[in-house]
Amino acid sequence: MRHGKKGNHLSRTVQHRRALLSNLAVALITHKRIETTLAKAKALRSYIEPLVTKAKNNTTHSRRVVFTYLQNKEAAKELFGPVAAAVGDRPGGYVRVIRTGFRRGDAAEMALIEFVDFNPDYSGKATPEGTGGKRKRTRRRGGKSSSSAAAAPAAPKAEETKAAAEEQVDDSTTTTEEKE
Repeated sequence: MRHGKKGNHLSRTVQHRRALLSNLAVALITHKRIETTLAKAKALRSYIEPLVTKAKNNTTHSRRVVFTYLQNKEAAKELFGPVAAAVGDRPGGYVRVIRTGFRRGDAAEMALIEFVDFNPDYSGKATPEGTGGKRKRTRRRGGKSSSSAAAAPAAPKAEETKAAAEEQVDDSTTTTEEKE
């Protein structure tokens, strides 16, 4: 029975789990998004969210506390710099976990974990030029003009391929007759 045992142990010892989560956190801070298994992504979310909260308060003590978890100077600088600036007004929920399917080798469920404010596809802050922050809304079912327009060009192409195939057959029969 597992009464009162919080968190996923990820089939590792305490030291191995700490090292794993520290390395994943450094990779996430450096690259802003990583792909890993779903269990590791969920464990990493609970590991990194308190670190980001500490990074919002830029003091020597909070820097030292975060460094004890990460053990990487460059990642700590990045966390207290651009990451803390981007999430400064957010009250929590700094990362999102998106399921991406199953790994081919062992069918492990994979997930993409990323910082919320660093993905321009989901946030309205960093939009591509010319869109003005609004994307055109589309529907699954098209109007009559789009479905008939898509069907009309397909028919002549099929006829052209049939004609080309017949010509090719005619050419091949004539060449065999000429040889005899």
